[in-house]
Amino acid sequence: MNTARELESTWADAPGWRGWITTVDHKRIGRRYLVTAFVFFIMGGILALLMRTQLAYPDGHVVGPDRYNQLFSMHGSSMMFLFAVPVMEAVAVYIAPLMCGTRNIAFPRLNAFSYWIYLFGGIMIYVAFFLNVGPETGWFSYVPLAGPQFSPGKRTDFWAQMITFTEVAALAVAIELIVTILKMRAPGMTLARMPLFLWSMLVTSFMVVFAMPAVMLASSFLIMDRLVGTHYYNAAEGGDPLLWQHLFWFFGHPEVYIIFLPALGMVSSITQTFARRPVFGRLALVVSLVATGFLAFGLWVHHMFATGLPRMGNSFYTAASMMIALPSGVQIFCWMVTLGIGRPKFSTPLLFVIGFFITFVLGGLTGVMQASVPLDLQLHDTYFVVAHFHYVLIGGAVFPLFGAFFYWFPKFTGKMLNETAGKWMFWLFFTGFNVTFFPMHIAGLQGMPRRVYTYPGDMGWNLWNLLSTAGAYLIAISMLVFIANVVRTLRSREAAAENPWDAPDLEWAAASPPATYNFSAVPVVTSDTPLWTDRDALGALSGLRDDRPEVLITSAVEAAPQIRWGMPSPSVWPLVTALGLTVMFVWSIFTPWGIVWGAIPFAIGATVWFWPKRSQPGLESES
Repeated sequence: MNTARELESTWADAPGWRGWITTVDHKRIGRRYLVTAFVFFIMGGILALLMRTQLAYPDGHVVGPDRYNQLFSMHGSSMMFLFAVPVMEAVAVYIAPLMCGTRNIAFPRLNAFSYWIYLFGGIMIYVAFFLNVGPETGWFSYVPLAGPQFSPGKRTDFWAQMITFTEVAALAVAIELIVTILKMRAPGMTLARMPLFLWSMLVTSFMVVFAMPAVMLASSFLIMDRLVGTHYYNAAEGGDPLLWQHLFWFFGHPEVYIIFLPALGMVSSITQTFARRPVFGRLALVVSLVATGFLAFGLWVHHMFATGLPRMGNSFYTAASMMIALPSGVQIFCWMVTLGIGRPKFSTPLLFVIGFFITFVLGGLTGVMQASVPLDLQLHDTYFVVAHFHYVLIGGAVFPLFGAFFYWFPKFTGKMLNETAGKWMFWLFFTGFNVTFFPMHIAGLQGMPRRVYTYPGDMGWNLWNLLSTAGAYLIAISMLVFIANVVRTLRSREAAAENPWDAPDLEWAAASPPATYNFSAVPVVTSDTPLWTDRDALGALSGLRDDRPEVLITSAVEAAPQIRWGMPSPSVWPLVTALGLTVMFVWSIFTPWGIVWGAIPFAIGATVWFWPKRSQPGLESES
């Protein structure tokens, strides 16, 4: 008891607003990431609802063409940059240290900085949108449409800087997760015993490190073309518009799997818990995750089949586009076998996993179809592509995400979401999703182009658009049920059990919600399902000091104890540094001198942040 009180005092944040702005606790920051990402998800969904309302009938007049361009640009940018990647990293920021059996994430101040810079970037682009300066060239912002000649003003500049904000945040979180997963696992948690969710986040984080710099470079070239007169994409001056597509899609196709791979880890955790047995084909699942990560970087040109690239080159990307379906097929086979030979309990999280099986397989099949160059040339930029894209991303990522949210909600809050409301939400969402997006396949096959704000009434698309709009409103109703369930549960006084699902992974060995220090002693594990096989014999390693925040560093492969690492204390300087960087990025939209003068507050914040202190925690060998 004395140890718990001393650890609570050591790891606690300052009270009140000071603790709120200075915290470096991965759980508080993870919850903020989650809430912020869901706010952007709701805002992006409202934009989608406005678009579907405009397209419900031919010759619609809900919004004009200019505002519609901003709507679909902001919808895509919100979902891809402000929701999909951040929300997956948010779950990992909260869950990964607990699953590793450690007390905090690596580089906790960098973690705080990443959240603030993500928040400020999202606020910036939405303020621009509400001031009618929102982006208008799509979430992909193709040149020369996005260049200075065809998109004057500051709309595209705000979009380009939003990219920089979000990718800086994503890269920071990726580095934290790589170090946490490789060097801060509990003793005994070898790579062979590491939970599949950690494997998925490790592969994803390496993908972020290699993919994100490409889009940051692309957006930097774009803003330089627009603001300082360079010509990276200007063919008349020796540039190349296709350079944008190569850089963007070298990021853009791995981006799909950066969103998708964490969902696969969530599916594995949920499947084995509700099947009541370890997941079948664990090694095959790990190999499939790694293979998907590698193959994802060899597909980007299948987004460019219509640009006139050499046919011989296109054939390699066709082959790669078909090949990447193989590891996904292996994974679905393993999960289905796990459920088939287990004793599945069909609670809400598992329902979302089954919904994922159905929708993702449909999306994957249409993706393989579009790997064929002749067919892709016919379907390119039609609503068939829109349908495929949403079946893959919503089916492959959002369904597992909601399953994970129901699964880990007791860990986040200490309370259980209502099962009846959860099942109503699932069926409304599943039905609404298919009613929304399946008709788009037919509209696309009938030639309806994407990104049009209206259409004539004699094209044969009326029924399919009306169905899609009705489905979109059904999705909105499901979200209202979900929000009502969350609010009602948070206001309830009924507490959940510490491990209500009888799950096998280490995060459920901590209290629900966890204490500020996560674990009073470092767990020691001997299997890949420690709470099932070691329930009564889960070891604990003592030796970490209680009077200062320390974590145990272990070897990357065998997770053998190496050193004790002192964690930095809570600090306001990550926030100050993020504010300085925000000033620099936003100021640079209006003048190149913003980089010069805006760098001053950023440099001051970073200098004080990293200034060595006499009491700076250090490294101590673990004997």
